[in-house]
Amino acid sequence: MHRTPRRLAAAAAALALGAALTACAGQSGTSAPSAPVTTEAASDVAGHNDADTVFAQMMIVHHEGAIEMAALAVERASDPEVVALAERIEAAQAPEIALMSGWLEARGEDVSPRGHEGMDHDGMQMEGMEHGEAMGVLDDLDGDAFDQRFLELMIAHHEGAVVMSEAQLEDGENPDALELARTIIDDQTTEIAEMQGMLTGS
Repeated sequence: MHRTPRRLAAAAAALALGAALTACAGQSGTSAPSAPVTTEAASDVAGHNDADTVFAQMMIVHHEGAIEMAALAVERASDPEVVALAERIEAAQAPEIALMSGWLEARGEDVSPRGHEGMDHDGMQMEGMEHGEAMGVLDDLDGDAFDQRFLELMIAHHEGAVVMSEAQLEDGENPDALELARTIIDDQTTEIAEMQGMLTGS
């Protein structure tokens, strides 16, 4: 997809993806209602642009989709290696959701959905399917068939996260958000190779 449509799609997504943010935003390690913003969050507020905000909003929802798929795999997969991979995905992406939620909360962003549901965004589909469709496909499978389809769809899901992170590296400015984008690219590219190996038996 060309650069301009990607930016337009991402901008359209900005307000559509906020429902999940508030639930995760309080994981800063303090229970005080009026606790000051952490140093990391304060740094983020000091230097960011719209691309940084959209990246966090979209990636939170993207990560939540991966965690939902992974949770189903922990219950349903027959291969212990697939179960272990799914558990690692959950463990890695939940803290990243909390981190990005903290950034957005510190910025005071309006993250309520505003009627952009169903739009096509870079990285948000798997093999042309929305998340709900992909979950429906997985829910109908068991055993080896489930394992294979989960790996195929999670590869596509990870590839989407890489696309979104590459867009952040092009357009973002906040050092923390750029660092997270690089981490996502590195970690998920490694997992893509691992899942491809599982599919081919190598």
